Amino acid sequence: MRTIFTIGIAFVLLASWSAQAQSQKIPLNSDYYHLIDRLEIKQGQWASGFHSSVKPYTRQAAVQLTDSILGDPFVRLSPVDRFTIRYLRDDSWEWVPPTYPDSLSLLQLKTSELHAGQKRPGDSQRALGTFYKKKSDLYSYQNDDFDVHVSPVVNFSYGAETNSGTVGASFNPYVNSRGLEIRGSIRKRLSFYTFLSDNQALFPRYIWEYGAQYTTNTSEGFAPFEGFVKRTSARNSTFGGADFLSARGYITFNALKIINIQFGHDRNFFGNGYRSLFLSDNSSPYLFLKITTRFGRFQYTNLLAEFQNLQKPPGAYDELNPQKYTAIHHLSVNIGKHINVGLFEAEVFSRSQLELNYFNPVIFYRFIESYRGSADNALVGLDFKANFAQHFLAYSQLMFDEFKISELRAKNGSWVNKFAVQAGLKYIDAFGIANLDLQGEMNLARPYTYSHRSGQTNYVHYNQPLAHPLGANFIEGLAIVRYQPRNRWNLIGTFGLMSYGVDPPNRNYGGNLLQPYETRVQWPGKADGTGHFIGQGRKTLVTYGDVRLSFMLKHNVFIDFQQILRKSDSQAERLKYNTSSTSFALRWNLPYRTLVL
Repeated sequence: MRTIFTIGIAFVLLASWSAQAQSQKIPLNSDYYHLIDRLEIKQGQWASGFHSSVKPYTRQAAVQLTDSILGDPFVRLSPVDRFTIRYLRDDSWEWVPPTYPDSLSLLQLKTSELHAGQKRPGDSQRALGTFYKKKSDLYSYQNDDFDVHVSPVVNFSYGAETNSGTVGASFNPYVNSRGLEIRGSIRKRLSFYTFLSDNQALFPRYIWEYGAQYTTNTSEGFAPFEGFVKRTSARNSTFGGADFLSARGYITFNALKIINIQFGHDRNFFGNGYRSLFLSDNSSPYLFLKITTRFGRFQYTNLLAEFQNLQKPPGAYDELNPQKYTAIHHLSVNIGKHINVGLFEAEVFSRSQLELNYFNPVIFYRFIESYRGSADNALVGLDFKANFAQHFLAYSQLMFDEFKISELRAKNGSWVNKFAVQAGLKYIDAFGIANLDLQGEMNLARPYTYSHRSGQTNYVHYNQPLAHPLGANFIEGLAIVRYQPRNRWNLIGTFGLMSYGVDPPNRNYGGNLLQPYETRVQWPGKADGTGHFIGQGRKTLVTYGDVRLSFMLKHNVFIDFQQILRKSDSQAERLKYNTSSTSFALRWNLPYRTLVL
């Protein structure tokens, strides 16, 4: 199956001669992406050629969105909005046109006012010789043939946490990350990106408890969103620390004017919510080949990816990780200016030889899966979003792993009805208050959703779920409040109520995706395969609150103060505790990330 990616590289080299201008992707970052998404909502209609259900976005597309906003005389911008637009353009300055046609005189005027005091967008007022000539780059160089941008990445975080009971009663979580980010392009035709950081961390208790559920090798550690982790001893803590490298890298170009190809090692995200029930950025980066085709109001995405299965038999930990693969299609369609619908399908499969059937970019995968004997894990889904009144975005996802109408009508809790549902609403400039943004979201997944017969076909990569971090057998409600009262200040609150069932040892109630669904629990007195409902198992109710005050000291240099309050009430005794965690962080060119669960 590695031939998939050999063919992908060959295709890259053969097609590159016809490539058009193409930029790097903006690394996934919920704070940063919210700034882009609220501009699209504020515009009140879909931006041309910009399908926000598929992430990450390109830097070029983000700049084009700001052009569209500035050139629209009917979009009202607050002073903070104008600061945000300038920040986004300074961050991707190489894609800001130096001038605009005479027909876009309003856009030329507004951009001149926006970048007053700068010869070019992104210029720094305090350059240090050859360094920081641009706000966003420690070092940058650009000519007609080549441009490169080099920046350090840093995250120093230190906190104090207390937990009820004797386990982890009091200790000091921390994160220590240092690294480098390099991006650039060759003649604006082929772009490249690489990232590397060295990290040491001690995570809050609830993250450690979560990792313990998904660790098959107890000698290894756990870090959310990451791959291989060394477990280290931690002073004044009963939990192990984590030591790990984080790396991502890819190349991207346009093979034709409407076809973009990306090949490398990174994450992808499908959806408009805080969570995604299709494919999210919760797991470790993975190797992939992504082909995106845009024509008119349509965007069609093909994604071929290689995942790692860590569910090895005992004594096999010195062997290579078994590989598995997924083939994904997603079709996004803008219906008018305010409605968008998307169709999603995925197949998780494992072969010892090349599986050419899944190379077909325009066939229905479920047919192929049946045609080949139904040994693979097939997922299909539908997503929807509506942008209206220049204040609201309603969105949803419906994902089917397996489904029978007759069993659903019977209302008997059949295990074969495996599906997940999301519904959410974003409200920007809420109640007439500039830059106060609210978001509410509901997610649920029935027991055994995303699981399969083995680790070679479940919807898991490196022992972390590829969709929702809770796996399955849960229902949750989320509320997110974002307020930006001044240019560099942000106040963000994330609040959640989560109900889910926990699997005790040697029992499979459908929440842990590592367990094969063939070991599902059989309820006494119930017909075979029935009686399965959300929350079965050791019922757990989590109340979560996270409030963060963030200040941007310099371009992409942030100071964060955070307070987490979490209450876990569970029939599983080890998960019955309360947490209070306070932390301070200094970030430089890295996103703020925490695991809300």
